[in-house]
Amino acid sequence: MSDENALVVLCHSRHGEAQVIRARLEDSGIPAALSYESAGIVYGLTVDGIGAVRVLVPRAYYDQARAVLADNVELNSGDVDDSW
Repeated sequence: MSDENALVVLCHSRHGEAQVIRARLEDSGIPAALSYESAGIVYGLTVDGIGAVRVLVPRAYYDQARAVLADNVELNSGDVDDSW
């Protein structure tokens, strides 16, 4: 995978919020993916990071995605996730 296409973590969220974030990014022309922690799907909750959903974007879109969400979402530092 090229460095430009490597997925980075934009933010962590709960399931419903992550769906809204992804839709907002995609409406702005930014490809986004969600990475679920299995306990969140099974139990439907998020506690101390267990069950959190990672919102991922290609590195090339990271700054643009931060700008789209800047006023509404607390964003993380954006670590590379090469597992995709």
